[in-house]
Amino acid sequence: MEKEALIQLVNEIRTQKSERQNVELKACHEGFPKKIYDTLSSFSNQDMGGTIIFGVTDKPDFYICGVYDAESVQKKIAENCNQMEPKVRALVTICEIDGKNIVAAEIPGVEAVYRPVYYAGVGRIKGSYIRVGDNDEPMNEYEVYSYEAFRRRIRDDLRTVDKAKLDLFDKDMLEKYLELVKRDRGNLTGNVSDSEILELMGVMENGVPTLAGTMTFSRFPQIYFPQLCITAVVVPGTELGDTGSDGERFIDNARIQGPIQNMIEEATAFVRKNSRTKTIIGSDGKRHDKTEFPMTAVREAILNALVHRDYSIHTENTPVSIEMYRDRMEIKNSGGIYGNFPAESLGKGRPETRNAALSNILEILRITENRYSGIPTIYKEFEKAGLPEPEFKVIRGEFRVTFRNNLYEEKHPESGRNMKEALIEFCRKPRTRKELIDFTGKSRFYTMSQWVQPLVEEGKLIMSVPEKPKSPNQLYTTSKDFSLKID
Repeated sequence: MEKEALIQLVNEIRTQKSERQNVELKACHEGFPKKIYDTLSSFSNQDMGGTIIFGVTDKPDFYICGVYDAESVQKKIAENCNQMEPKVRALVTICEIDGKNIVAAEIPGVEAVYRPVYYAGVGRIKGSYIRVGDNDEPMNEYEVYSYEAFRRRIRDDLRTVDKAKLDLFDKDMLEKYLELVKRDRGNLTGNVSDSEILELMGVMENGVPTLAGTMTFSRFPQIYFPQLCITAVVVPGTELGDTGSDGERFIDNARIQGPIQNMIEEATAFVRKNSRTKTIIGSDGKRHDKTEFPMTAVREAILNALVHRDYSIHTENTPVSIEMYRDRMEIKNSGGIYGNFPAESLGKGRPETRNAALSNILEILRITENRYSGIPTIYKEFEKAGLPEPEFKVIRGEFRVTFRNNLYEEKHPESGRNMKEALIEFCRKPRTRKELIDFTGKSRFYTMSQWVQPLVEEGKLIMSVPEKPKSPNQLYTTSKDFSLKID
């Protein structure tokens, strides 16, 4: 990093009064910090890496205190980096601000195959960290395992299910599969027996059904894995806990079970049944029903959640979930994107396949194409329907798809006005956070993230202490410029 860039970064952090996903501050004026391996680990384990700045205090003052000795700090950084596994190679920059020395250590993000980077002094399980906002948090056992599984190419879909029996498989489905394999995979005809085909294709392993085979051909896989199913709910409001007019928490809910192909169809039918539908008169003069969400996209998202979820022992007690709210639908499954592939690149590139055997079985059965066309199809269907672009996120080992319907507009319960407009009117007089929360009747997080902060970013609300966004004394007032527009 150039010195000028470091000075600019420090000034930005001090103005914003906040550390970042990729910036950590350390005071360092009375000696080197006792522990930095958590930040070395978390920065190394994220794609963007990060920068540790020594000589600036964090909350609440963000004061430039300088380092006790720049040369010693550099040596200590190197010593700490050498205690990591694999070793971290930091790029160090020194600059002077207000007559005091500041030292920055840029930590590069490493490739997924080398993760997790951890502190060798306590081992991989206790010494691996992940960055969450501006905090370094210990990785849980599953997060550590997911990197191990990728590096070692562990095939969880091929682990055997000792209690499963071939006699309990759907014989018609199995016969259909064998016929399709022989037709589509010509090299498996001739002297290769049916049992050998099942072994070669990952349905069986040494005469024992695999997880991939069990989830596809067993009449009821949940005998062995009760939670490898789908839980589906329809919520009357916009967040879990909202209730309907009769106090009901769910308008509809279901546990969807059976082999994968059955779950895909039943879950799609659940969404269709609970989707709002409007009738459109087409150019041909005929009536056409338009569902809340494009059902082709819904099916693809459900299929992806079942096929690409993590099937390790760490997540076998976590079902796929479908949550339908008034303004959106969320589909969640265990397991982030396999390997080092960013969520924002989905649909543009080709991530590696987590469950190759399962995907191959379902491809042969014509349940999935296995051609990386699912995400592009979802994007195209939503664009064609004129709906907001679907959102794909990975949050602490969970993959989440969010579909927004553009149909629901929350209103203030008393005035009946659009909630944002109601807030703008309410804030003509300066209001505290508590007053805003009481006004909306929603949780603190929902009120601030869904309405107040967007209004601040749009310049429609202003903060009394903008340099300290989290100040307990913060007040929110309608912008005078915007007031003129809505009068």
